[in-house]
Amino acid sequence: MQGLLTFLGTGTSMGVPMLGCECAVCTSADPHDRRLRPSILLRWSADDRERVVVIDTGPDFREQALRTHLARIDAVFYTHSHADHIFGLDDLRPLSFLSFREDGPIPLYASAETTAVLERIYDYTFSPQATYPNRARVALHPLSERTALHGVEFLRVPVRHGEATITGFRFGRTAYLTDVSAIPEPSFALLEGLDNLIISALRHKPHPSHATVEQAAAWARRIGARHTWFTHIAHELGHEETNRTLPGNIRLAYDGLELPVELGPENS
Repeated sequence: MQGLLTFLGTGTSMGVPMLGCECAVCTSADPHDRRLRPSILLRWSADDRERVVVIDTGPDFREQALRTHLARIDAVFYTHSHADHIFGLDDLRPLSFLSFREDGPIPLYASAETTAVLERIYDYTFSPQATYPNRARVALHPLSERTALHGVEFLRVPVRHGEATITGFRFGRTAYLTDVSAIPEPSFALLEGLDNLIISALRHKPHPSHATVEQAAAWARRIGARHTWFTHIAHELGHEETNRTLPGNIRLAYDGLELPVELGPENS
């Protein structure tokens, strides 16, 4: 089964350009150096209709949805509960009104920790006592090790983000691992046989909760995907300048980049 993956955002929690910064990347005229907060969109056809899944709804989700002419959504998967990954949930409201009329509430798949944060922040949406009439028509679902959705299986891949364990996802022959500082040894077995590895690479300087370019490149070599795409990129990395230093099968992703992906029917 073929699908299309779109990078909605490839930047860090502060985005690029960063507010108040006049560095070479933040003032660059290259559109590849403009990075919204990290998220991806996955589309495929099943049951005679287009299926649409988003991983993470950050603060820029509304702008990202407008850019991609997003009119409906089948599900959202969340990697973790930090602001740059969840603060666009409320912008699901107009999409959820349409989806609710067609299919019921939009399912949101999240870990127990992320679910608790979402319920606290968005209590006006999720509380049993919520009375806000225009709240999003969404429903939280526990994140299983494997979640099947319209013929595509989303496999949970645990990774470390500083002291926290968060969620990466594998779907078919593609894996999406953002905000990674370490990969537990058992997770490498879940990443064999990939066509596309999408992994965060913040900058060259070490960071306590994010991988450097050098660390991410080393993991890419070990995993051996045909293509590796770096995301969650800070303003220290210029697009063209950094790509010139990378092996041919490793590149910085950029907002709006589209990749054809093989989705199954099973991860292999």
